[in-house]
Amino acid sequence: MGPSGPDVGNMGKVIGIDLGTTNSCVAIVDHDGPRVIPSRTGQHTMPSVVAITESGKQLVGHLAKRQAITNPRNTIYGAKRLIGRRWDSRDVQKSISLVSFDMSKGPHDDVRLSMGGKEYAIPEISSLVLHEMRVVAEENLGESVGQAVITVPAYFNDNQRQATKDAGRIAGLDVLRIINEPTAAALAYGYGKGLEQKVAIYDLGGGTFDISILEIGQGVFEVLSTGGDTFLGGEDFDERIIAWLIEDFQGQHGIDLRQDKMAVQRLRDAAEKAKIELSSLNEVDINLPFIFSKGKGEALHLQKQLTRAALDGLVGDLIERTVAICEQALDDAGMKKSDIAAVILVGGMTRMPRVQRTVNDFFGIPPSKGVHPDEVVACGAAIQAHLLSTGSIDTLLLDVTPHHLGIMVAGGLFDVIIHKDTTIPTSATKVFTTVRDGQPQVRIMVLQGESSQAEENELLGEFVLDGLRAAPRGEVRVEVTFDITADGIVGVSAKDVETGREQTIMVTASSGLTEDEIREMAARNQDFLVKSDSAGGNDEVRQKVQNLLNEIDKFLPQARPIIDGTDFGVDALNKAEQTLERARHAMLQKDTKELSDCIKPLERTLSLLNNVIQKLGG
Repeated sequence: MGPSGPDVGNMGKVIGIDLGTTNSCVAIVDHDGPRVIPSRTGQHTMPSVVAITESGKQLVGHLAKRQAITNPRNTIYGAKRLIGRRWDSRDVQKSISLVSFDMSKGPHDDVRLSMGGKEYAIPEISSLVLHEMRVVAEENLGESVGQAVITVPAYFNDNQRQATKDAGRIAGLDVLRIINEPTAAALAYGYGKGLEQKVAIYDLGGGTFDISILEIGQGVFEVLSTGGDTFLGGEDFDERIIAWLIEDFQGQHGIDLRQDKMAVQRLRDAAEKAKIELSSLNEVDINLPFIFSKGKGEALHLQKQLTRAALDGLVGDLIERTVAICEQALDDAGMKKSDIAAVILVGGMTRMPRVQRTVNDFFGIPPSKGVHPDEVVACGAAIQAHLLSTGSIDTLLLDVTPHHLGIMVAGGLFDVIIHKDTTIPTSATKVFTTVRDGQPQVRIMVLQGESSQAEENELLGEFVLDGLRAAPRGEVRVEVTFDITADGIVGVSAKDVETGREQTIMVTASSGLTEDEIREMAARNQDFLVKSDSAGGNDEVRQKVQNLLNEIDKFLPQARPIIDGTDFGVDALNKAEQTLERARHAMLQKDTKELSDCIKPLERTLSLLNNVIQKLGG
């Protein structure tokens, strides 16, 4: 029944890539299990840095980073923080004054970066790093590499994921799947170990922070909740040190070093080194001779001592921001701290003692030392690549959608149809009504995000359902359905309940519209808006549960003969039957609250059965 898996016969080896903000890593699975492929210089990670020299030579990785101080305007770093973002976004605007290279607005409201007199789209820059990863792997393996699994932060939205996938294609890779970094880390941590536990993956890297809560058991890795901040990471820690040095220098000499691009790059390099050294030392000396020239052979030098305690004070609020996100992720998963059996630290910033103490204090258990924080994500990606390419059935990943999905309704509000942390694949339907007498059509604006205001969320796509019958407002009912595949592809349909007239789109992620464009569209198209049909809310809950029960009943006869006699799916089958019994009892009792509580377990059950059948039905 299930898919036979990708055709890798003509595509060469399949690799896993952790495309990081600061460093990237590539791995593969061979007969000894997952292993990291070293870079050309023999190191297991490579700086995600790209440069063009004065002679026009293109550099990637270690060579690019080494010349960054003398060539700051033509050296690009941290591109991942900007990928898939709109030019007018707060984080992009914040970045303009912090980087040494020039940024500009692209033709699609995207971000363009200047290097060597040419403008590059962010996926182009990321593709250069991915291409280097591919070449390194091919040289190491002695054969071609055609396919890859690439990781992204769990909290990346659809546009950021699509931009990452585009970067892979530009690099000549067939991207089998984009998977979340914490999920990859959990896979590397638990693969083949027969674990039965709930774990937290705390991932603080160079540019982003993620927390994911997972349940591991019988080869199933199920994400229960996820949270994060795609603009919180080691670069922000570096920036605090840089600002501290600049302010001190300005206080002494009245000179703002930010006006000198080369000086800023030297400060950035020194801040990163000091931060790393303070993970093992209590104090470091920062010495930057000739940081500023006054002319006539006279120069100023920067000399400053930074202690571990002082660094903790500079960045303490950044670390505390991660704690609030962890609290929310636990709450979303319906768990207490005591439910977590292990906390896995991922990302270079988790080497910082203050970070480790904070994680220990919050969860009440020492973080696990069982994985390499810089390599575990790439190894997990390689395992997933191996599973996809071989059609292996011994491991199953159940991931979630990281953000709410819904549509804009009357008043410029965001009405959620699929909630964040819903296991994918999934489907959900909601009924809306017209807001004006004789309204002939409705515009369906598909949004993703957490704000109740539509304009503050990401616009994924839009379409119009027309030909509605002329009727008083509120009488024409429109049924909107969202479908998300296991790969995260979103399909949206709208149907006139009375006539059956339907319009459907597959949402293609893009750079989206500007905030001003969304506002103008909202004002110009009032007649296109719909409002939520609040009447019969209890009926909607009952109908949703009944639909899920019908779907599960359809899968169970197929699942039982496949699962019987295997260890892999027995637990899935037992859980399914327990959930069904609970939901049917609630239906008989007409207990709306209990029915609502059953929806998420039923969705997980359906997804689990579906995946088990695809895996085992072969």
